[in-house]
Amino acid sequence: MAQTKSHSRSSLDRFSTINLKPVQDDAWSNIFKPPPNETVEEKQERIARQQEAQRVSREIDEGILESKKLFDKKKKAIKVLLLGQAESGKSTMLRNFQLAFCPTYFHGEALIWKTIIQLNLIGSVKKLLSIVEDELEISGPRSRSPTGSTSSSLSDHHRRTRMRLLPLLSMETNLTRQLLPEHYDPSRTPEICVRAGSGWKTVLEKVTLERRGPPTGQRRPMTSDARSKDDPTLVLAASKNDIISLWEDEIIREVLKRRGVRLEDSPGFFLNDTARIATVDYEPTEVDIVRARLRTFGVEEHRFLQDNGSEWYIYDVGGSRSMRPQWVPYFDDVQAIIFLAPLSFNQVLEEDRQVNRLEDSIYLWKEVCSNPLLARANIILFLNKMDILRKTLAAGIKVATYVPSYGSTPNDVENVTKYFKEKFRAYHKRLSPRPRTFFCHETSAIDTKATQAVLAGVRDGILRHHLEELNVI
Repeated sequence: MAQTKSHSRSSLDRFSTINLKPVQDDAWSNIFKPPPNETVEEKQERIARQQEAQRVSREIDEGILESKKLFDKKKKAIKVLLLGQAESGKSTMLRNFQLAFCPTYFHGEALIWKTIIQLNLIGSVKKLLSIVEDELEISGPRSRSPTGSTSSSLSDHHRRTRMRLLPLLSMETNLTRQLLPEHYDPSRTPEICVRAGSGWKTVLEKVTLERRGPPTGQRRPMTSDARSKDDPTLVLAASKNDIISLWEDEIIREVLKRRGVRLEDSPGFFLNDTARIATVDYEPTEVDIVRARLRTFGVEEHRFLQDNGSEWYIYDVGGSRSMRPQWVPYFDDVQAIIFLAPLSFNQVLEEDRQVNRLEDSIYLWKEVCSNPLLARANIILFLNKMDILRKTLAAGIKVATYVPSYGSTPNDVENVTKYFKEKFRAYHKRLSPRPRTFFCHETSAIDTKATQAVLAGVRDGILRHHLEELNVI
């Protein structure tokens, strides 16, 4: 027994001697080992550096842990993509969603949208003045009659009205330059544009600082009633009568008709509301905010927390051709896509006048339906801007003129809608990587009540599908 113990101890001694290195020979310990002849000051500095390194390390670990928590939380959230070409109504549909399910947030941004609405109105005036200028130049001074009228029936009255309204254009240019400052070119950017994540809302908040002075040291030029000099309210109010007079002028209406210009069909049209909007005390209505036009470059993420506790992320992506490659990164792990397709069979793309708008929508629809990344996502089709379709057909414009395959089918709303709906349905069935239900709604995004009713049903359907995927129901 004694021999066994002695043998065990000798084995342990040999193991300790042969296999275990002294602490001072450990490479890791050498890193933190105090240098020889270290002074008290050097020791304090070394300890301080070690403590700072430990603090930074803890912050990194905490940041990684927090990012993981946010990632896990976002994985459980419902993600919806708003897709469609430029001017299809995506941003308008988003504001309908905000109004229906996050009304406090929606109304909290009313002042920001007030300025956008005013700029929309000025934008329409700008188009009118451009047409007036063209007509006056075509006429030329030699074609004046003794009464002062020109061959196009435009008179000095129109010339003077145009001159009085020109200050509105310089104000619009200045504000638009602030919203999209980089490489801004008014001739290439005819409408109000913002870049996602650029802080454009902060710019507009400064404009709407009515009777509230900015923080000390950041004072901006103000008008006599403490409005920002960039606030268009006073200039619009002073121009109200001239705007109404120009828009309601019968000669101007004849010119617009001859040129085939229908401003009332363009997004962000408020000329018929000038008497209400061009006032000092104007406050936008819910319908005004939904109708406002603002073009977005890039992708904007919007987070919504529903009353039932569900968390939603809605991505509003730019629809112009140059921005479409940015869509793909958002296809991963998305629960639903709301695809907006206006039945604008007689219109062309702004960025390519050779491409029919409806044909482009169908092309995009085919691309989305066939994408394997979206195989598990529900795709919900909104045949949008039904109000414009009704006006177009009522004006006697024939679908067959632009879509020869439509043939001799009756040229009414019901048959036109049915024809294109079946076209979208057929591509959805044929191109989807796996079988899925075809969802389609006919909408007019500026009809807030009807649209909110549709969105409520869509929301419940998306939520039900999401819970089924999580095996909750």
